[in-house]
Amino acid sequence: MAVAGALTAAEPGAARKPGEYQHGPDSLPHDGVPRGRLEGPVEFHSKIIAGTVRQYWVWVPAQYTADKPACLLVFQDGQRATNPVPNAALRVPQVMENLIHKKEMPVTIGLFITPGNRSETYPTNLGQGNPNNRAQEYDAVNDTYARFLIEEMIPELKKKYAITDDPDGRVIGGTSSGAICAFTVAWHRPDQFRKVISMIGSYTSIGYRPARDGQPAVSGGEIYPTLIRKTPIKPIRIFLQDGSNDLSNEHGSWFLANQQMLSAFEYANATAEKRDESKRTPRYDVNHEWGDGAHSDAHGGAILPNILRWMWRDWPK
Repeated sequence: MAVAGALTAAEPGAARKPGEYQHGPDSLPHDGVPRGRLEGPVEFHSKIIAGTVRQYWVWVPAQYTADKPACLLVFQDGQRATNPVPNAALRVPQVMENLIHKKEMPVTIGLFITPGNRSETYPTNLGQGNPNNRAQEYDAVNDTYARFLIEEMIPELKKKYAITDDPDGRVIGGTSSGAICAFTVAWHRPDQFRKVISMIGSYTSIGYRPARDGQPAVSGGEIYPTLIRKTPIKPIRIFLQDGSNDLSNEHGSWFLANQQMLSAFEYANATAEKRDESKRTPRYDVNHEWGDGAHSDAHGGAILPNILRWMWRDWPK
């Protein structure tokens, strides 16, 4: 069931402007909290997404031991998710560190991956910028990125760390095109990932390709609300975040697209409720928070601790 507004972050009083969000204590370092370690960046050449190179980081909590498989959090645009500067928006490793210490989420290894770049080596001048193969990877609604992650990246991670194979023990997330990428992985492979964090998700037509050279048109993320309504329910838990001042351009309206996603999930659940008196059919486990932000990580970063608490609220089952 969707619970609008349930996870609002603390905000300043009358001085607050639209789109301004403050981090709470769970996004800040604290004395006495065991420090995890961030390894990387490591350069990786994919065979499935041929001709690309990317970087990834692995965050290992202090509580990890090799004799017990850890849960897994994969986050796209890893260069932003791991950004350590004091004013960074997401601060994903810091939030994980605090919540694991408080036992509000399980011991979880973080895998933070950049999009691919079409070059021999990863450019040294990109900083927080986007590699040139981002849209082709993140905004496509096919299973290519899921295969890359499941057949290449996770086996690479498992060479060094014990990771659970339980799909309920894995979360995948991202912001903007990284968010639709995360959902696409769970959509195609719920046998591997069933928990999705979607911030300012690009459920728009960025990935659309018109028919040409005898090839049929290819849909972009705008097709997902239709697919959700017409496809049997998949065992997916998802949190949607967006703001009323998000982008509106030739690809679509981001805020409207995210509302359409929520509406589709609610329709699918309501239809299943009417048809299934035994209640054995799965339901989408969906939550959301709409704010007033623009196309920014600020709101999602501010509420990330509560998103993760909600994701892991019944773990282990």
